[in-house]
Amino acid sequence: MLKPSAQKVQDVLAQFGHHNVVIELEETARTAEDAAHALQCDVGQIVKSLVFKGHESQTPYLLLVSGRDRVDLEKATDLLGEPLRRADADWVKEQTGFAIGGVPPVGHAKALTTIMDNNLLDYPTLWAAAGHPFAVFPSSPESLLEITHAACADIHAVQ
Repeated sequence: MLKPSAQKVQDVLAQFGHHNVVIELEETARTAEDAAHALQCDVGQIVKSLVFKGHESQTPYLLLVSGRDRVDLEKATDLLGEPLRRADADWVKEQTGFAIGGVPPVGHAKALTTIMDNNLLDYPTLWAAAGHPFAVFPSSPESLLEITHAACADIHAVQ
């Protein structure tokens, strides 16, 4: 039986007709590196769900990036039309209903404008958080775009 927060994500996935199931791991998936280790996959396949706050509007924005990438805030600012800042843990929980370390790309308490970085298209299978630091679900990039209603753009920092 899934933990309640992971079950919530599973229910949302089912509503979208997403047939992949949430799995709970023996090891933590709190960070991209932890998740890749637990899943024995490339860290690039891990979807980081990062919540930022619009500087002026206080709007929550969800940025989905590969586990190997960082967000380029200048690119994201240009795309969204306002400067962004990192949100604190309490605000993220209030906006999404989930704690940092388990924020999924779907099932949030409030609708979030979502941008998915185009580097995630490089992998046939992605792994995203499922509402709990030990829960994840697999997805294709195309399915993730569909269920999150995300725009796809280049928002990763060049390393």
